[in-house]
This record gives sequence, structure tokens and C-alpha cells, in this order.
Amino acid sequence: MKILVCISHVPDTTSKINFAENDTKFDTNGVQFVINPFDEFCLTRAMWFKEKQGASVTVVNVGGAETEPTLRKALAIGADNAIRVNVNPTDGFQVAKELAEVVKNGEYDLVLAGKESADYNGQMVPGMLAALTDFNFINGCVGIEVEGNNVTASREIDGGAETLSSSLPLVIGGQKGVVEEKDLRIPNMRGIMMARKKPLQVVETIGGEESTSIQSFEKPAPKGAVKLVDADNVDELISLLHNEAKVI
Repeated sequence: MKILVCISHVPDTTSKINFAENDTKFDTNGVQFVINPFDEFCLTRAMWFKEKQGASVTVVNVGGAETEPTLRKALAIGADNAIRVNVNPTDGFQVAKELAEVVKNGEYDLVLAGKESADYNGQMVPGMLAALTDFNFINGCVGIEVEGNNVTASREIDGGAETLSSSLPLVIGGQKGVVEEKDLRIPNMRGIMMARKKPLQVVETIGGEESTSIQSFEKPAPKGAVKLVDADNVDELISLLHNEAKVI
């Protein structure tokens, strides 16, 4: 089984986010980038398939040379090889088209991708990738087992979970539950050294036009001051909730 894991290069959630050029561009100065958490769950699941079923695992990213350390970390975790599509990602459809070309050229059986990236939260790429490749698709996946060409997967639905059967080839939009946080792997020194020798192929863009463009960014409004009310002053609390907070 050939597995392709899509890796997004995203800011660490603890990073302080700022914007430049009149709030039209994300300021990367001082920002630490990591593997998208949803993608990391998928990568860990792919490693299980590699170890238990002998699958080969390739990781892919659409981005510039600055994303290669993130791909190298994925290689250090245990992926066999990596591909970087040499273009700056601008929107979800562009990324999906670039990934679709990689999928078609690599003849992959299973494509694992986080259901969304932690920076833009678009939840677009896995579904569009499945449509472009004519693969089956399961989103919000929290469990997956593969036996031969048959797949059993579970995904979250409103108020519960749903178990589905499918066949390969398949695109999975995964999240926590595919594996748990305790199962995520930290690269050890041996893995880091081996990652330096593993192939990282750079392929050029197919040149697809972007369908959307970012006009501006805006930070959430800062939290207001907290007002403390004595426990025995119910009338004041009701007045604040009614007149200021306007929740009653």
C-alpha cells in the first residue's frame, strides 16, 4: 500500500501573530512553524500502517524552501520520502490542484490529510483533492483500518459517530482520534540523522491560477476589563447583565 500524507507548515499555536503591510500580509518574523496538528495525527496513523502492514509512506507539502524543516521532521518521525511542490500556497483550490497532480503521478492508494490546517481552518483541501482525483472521501475521520482493498473508518457526526466502509483509493480528512495525542511521536536522534539522508524531491508547480485572494487580516477585539460583583449584590449583577452585557 502506498500512502501519501499531506503536511501543512503552520505557526505554532503559542506564537504571537502579527500582520504587516497595512494588515494585508501575515508577518512571519519570530514565528515558530510546526507540522499541522491534524496532519501529525494522520502521519502517526500512516506510521502504524507502515510498521504493521509494510506500507510505504510519502509526505508532501505545497510551499517554498522554508517548509523543508517541517518535511524533514516528518521524515525523522519515520516517513520514507518527501515531496515539496515549489509554489507559495494562496488558496485551498490551488493547493488541492497541486496535490492532485502529485497523487496522479505517484499512483497512491491512500491519501491522509488533516481535515483542516490550524492557521486558516478552511476544511477545503481534502474534499477538493478527492474530487480532483476521483477518489472516495471520508472527512472528520477518527478511526481507520485497512485490510487489502477494503477500508473501515469512523467519523464524527452531530451527537455521535458513524462507521463507514469504503475501498481504496481513498482520501481521508483526519483529526484527533485517528490516533490520540499520547501516540504522537517525537523524533529521536537516530531518526533525525536518518532524515538527512532520505530523499526530498522538489517538483515545480503546474501553474494553476488562484481562485481567491486575501484582502486583509483582522485580529479579534481585545477582551474587556472584568467587573467583580459581590456575591450578595444580586441586583447589581442583574443590572450589569441586562444593561451592559445585554444577555438577559
